[in-house]
Amino acid sequence: MLTKVLRNVRALPFALLIILATVLPVLAGPFEDAIGKFTTDDFSDTEEAINAIATSGNPLAFTVISALQDGRLMFDADAKKVYVTQPDGKSIDAETGAPVASVPDSASAVRLNNRLRRSVEAAMSGLTLSSPDAGKRIEAAQSIFKTHDEAMLLAIEGALAKETNKDAKQAFTAARGAILLFKDDATEAQKLDAIAAIRDRGDQEALAMLSDVPADQPPAVTHAVASAIAAIQSRLAIWSAVQNAWYGLSLGSVLLLAAIGLAITFGVMGVINMAHGEMVMIGAYVTFVVQQVIRNSFPGLFDYALVIAVPSAFIVAGAIGILIERTIIRFLYGRPLETLLATWGLSLVLQQAVRSLFGPTNQEVANPSWMSGAFQLGQITITYNRLWILCFTLAVFVILLAMLRYTALGLEMRAVTQNRRMAASMGIATSRVDALTFGLGSGIAGIAGVALSQIDNVSPNLGQSYIIDSFMVVVFGGVGNLWGTLVGAFTLGIANKFLEPVAGAVLGKIAILVLIILFIQKRPRGLFALKGRAVEA
Repeated sequence: MLTKVLRNVRALPFALLIILATVLPVLAGPFEDAIGKFTTDDFSDTEEAINAIATSGNPLAFTVISALQDGRLMFDADAKKVYVTQPDGKSIDAETGAPVASVPDSASAVRLNNRLRRSVEAAMSGLTLSSPDAGKRIEAAQSIFKTHDEAMLLAIEGALAKETNKDAKQAFTAARGAILLFKDDATEAQKLDAIAAIRDRGDQEALAMLSDVPADQPPAVTHAVASAIAAIQSRLAIWSAVQNAWYGLSLGSVLLLAAIGLAITFGVMGVINMAHGEMVMIGAYVTFVVQQVIRNSFPGLFDYALVIAVPSAFIVAGAIGILIERTIIRFLYGRPLETLLATWGLSLVLQQAVRSLFGPTNQEVANPSWMSGAFQLGQITITYNRLWILCFTLAVFVILLAMLRYTALGLEMRAVTQNRRMAASMGIATSRVDALTFGLGSGIAGIAGVALSQIDNVSPNLGQSYIIDSFMVVVFGGVGNLWGTLVGAFTLGIANKFLEPVAGAVLGKIAILVLIILFIQKRPRGLFALKGRAVEA
């Protein structure tokens, strides 16, 4: 607009030229004046320019501030011109938006310091307050909440008046409260309302902000701040307990998945299988191999790699389990010490075999898109991979219960568990049941490895991290009882996560072990006793 006026200057009367000389600075407007401040290369002028541009309402404001944030805003001090270098390589005049052939070699990037970066972040937040995307509006309000820049007060109040989304409105209210709380000329009533808004937000950032309020406040404000801090701390303590409970359920699901196969073999066969952890490891490596094959040959099926890996791991680990039972375990029944030593030696052999095939380093197993990311539930964060593992574990548990109750193999397994000699006299091939039971337990350990590959390192030592905890779960819950294994896994998982913040990770595990030993002294058969061969012996 200013350029068009200047083109017609010669056609105007002299008196009108005098009037224009007075009016033109006004016509230039705050946006054009602010752009000129970038050419001084002074931090104070740059801060004034940022605030003026953010509140100018000019359509180029977002382009200029985003370029400044990314280091793409250039200035030529001699020509008093500012340019925006766009991501596609083209350049425009920051004042008019007109394309320019090239940025002069003498131009330099507008400098920022930490204080100015915070101002830029707040300005970007203000410019996105009117975004049609509610998520972006909330992010903008949260950014303003952190900086509590007074220059954004009018923008946040205008956005709040128009906002209809409940979550965005709450974020705007908290941001407005943060600004008013630190505004020197805010009234006592405004500050009390601001404290209430920040208290309603109730997270760690709100607590930190209230803790930073200067002490030289009116008594009513000081009292309100103290009450709000106490309320937030109580609320955060409750959410912390909920978060620990969720972590405990997550850990419990992992323990259940790793221990459920062990509960079957230990309960039916009375075999202390120290190689059970290696079945978990084999399942994890099967997942790695399946994912590599799909990534290289069928990349379009990558999101389904985990679904394909589940039956593959079950079959491979189950077949290896049957082979182990037929070649080693069946010769050692009734000799628990020899069985323990043999399976321990076998675990070392399997670990070395995997090292020879895949190497000793960790292997990468990526999460599919539907298991990536997280979401907020109140003040806790829930990751999708842990949530899916919990659901998967419960599904495996239900399927296993149904198999034991409604299939012929399940009936035979329960019969052998309760009375082996009577089952044999009724025509049940106990040796075949032993082999299939060991294979079933190993197969379930294999699919446990599929799940663990999503949250742990896939390495030859993967199974060793869970074997001791698995035995503790089985003994605590009751040998051979699946419901006992379920209760034991979740109980130990939750207890572990509540003890860790108090005693530390190592002392927490030691405390859990001591408690289990004391418990077994009182109830040798665990929480849920089951009649079986091991008990009869």
